[in-house]
Formats: sequence, structure tokens, C-alpha cells
Amino acid sequence: MKAAFNVKSARLDTLSVQLLSDDLTLINHELKQRAERFGNLRNMPFTLDMQNLANPATVDLGKLIALFARHHLRIIAIRHSDVAWANLAKQQNIAFSILPEEQANSRVKAVAEVLSPPSENVTKEKIVSSVTENAQPTLVIDRTIRTGQQVYAEKSDLIVLGLVSEGAEIIADGNIHIYGPLRGRALAGAAGNKDARIFAQSMQAELVSVAGIYRIFDQQLPAHLDHQPVQVFLQNDRLVLSAIQAH
Repeated sequence: MKAAFNVKSARLDTLSVQLLSDDLTLINHELKQRAERFGNLRNMPFTLDMQNLANPATVDLGKLIALFARHHLRIIAIRHSDVAWANLAKQQNIAFSILPEEQANSRVKAVAEVLSPPSENVTKEKIVSSVTENAQPTLVIDRTIRTGQQVYAEKSDLIVLGLVSEGAEIIADGNIHIYGPLRGRALAGAAGNKDARIFAQSMQAELVSVAGIYRIFDQQLPAHLDHQPVQVFLQNDRLVLSAIQAH
């Protein structure tokens, strides 16, 4: 009998909000301060990283979710290294993800392999080979990417010769090169490539991401990075911003 669906591991791009306090008044105050920045991210799901909080019994998750919802931010999951927090997520009908991330990723892949039919089992070597064979030529955009527009370079690098405006979004499964000012959002390695990089001629971004690891810029960058040539890459699963200096 022909299968009706397949189950495969996949990456869902979400932003993670790392809570440093469960004080609703304090959180609401900061959400109001950042409202303009978050306004450009209303269609993106959010995860609450609760790792800095010790006791799930003292956290009113329902009120937290409602508070974020008032600012048009949709919480779909919480994460913590202690599985005791899973019950809290279950009470609110949202997902729970175990920390560290490597452990969560391995669990997702293991479940996907169990649920997939035998014909879907493919070796890692074959998957890598398939991605290489299907790689597309570099996508070159020689115009301004305007507010509200999105460009996606699937299975390839992306080169933008013009401005990336505030509220615009550029995405690539490979590297991203921007030779005009980057004022919007740039997401490289969208398919999970942790070796991908972002190269910006003038760094003024709202958000950058490599392989799903994000950083939002709600404060001005240091002088050696602000409006300067910058590269963004992952180092030990942390985003690094480094000035590009010509020699």
C-alpha cells in the first residue's frame, strides 16, 4: 500500500528568547521598549529558553505566553535541560525541547528514523552526495531588496549588489555576500549548514542567523563593526561577528 506521508527530521527557524527573570512586570517593560524591533518579526515563532530559571512551579507560563501574545509574539515551545519543565509545556499545549541542543537534535533524528518507512532510510553519505549534486548556481541580485521583500537562494550562495532595506529578508542555504548596506535580516545556512557565513560590506542589520542560530541587534554595534565590513560565522555554536580588514 502506498504511504500517505513520510516523517523526516527538519529545521524550523525560530527565535529563542532567553529569559533571565520570570517577573512579568519587568518582562512587559522590556517588551514595550523593544516593540518597534519585534514588529518586523511578527510572523516568526518563538521559543522561551528557561534555562536560567530553576523552579517550574514558580513560573506562570500561561501569563507569560499571553504577555508575549499581546506584543504579537507567538510562543510555540519552551526549552530547558531539566525534563521536569516538560509538564509545564504540556499544560499550555506547547512543545518542549530538551537542552543542550545537540541532545534535542539527536532525539528528533532518532524519532524520524523510527517513524519513516524502510524505503526512506538513506545513509548519511548518500544524503550529502544528493545535496552536492543538486546544488544550484550562485544567485546574484543586482537591485535593492526593499522593505517587506524576501529573497531565498535555495541550495546555493546569495550575492546582493544593492541595499538590503530595513524589514527586508534575505535567506540562503549557503553563504551570503552583501556589497551594499545590510539593514534588514540575513539568514545563511538555512538548511543547517553550520559552515555558512555572512559577509556584509556595511553592517547595520536588524538580525543575522547562521544555521538557525540568531542574533537580534537592538543596540548599536561597537564602532569597529557598526557600518563596517563584517563577517558572521559560527564558532562552537555561537555567532561571531568579526571585522573584515584588508591587508
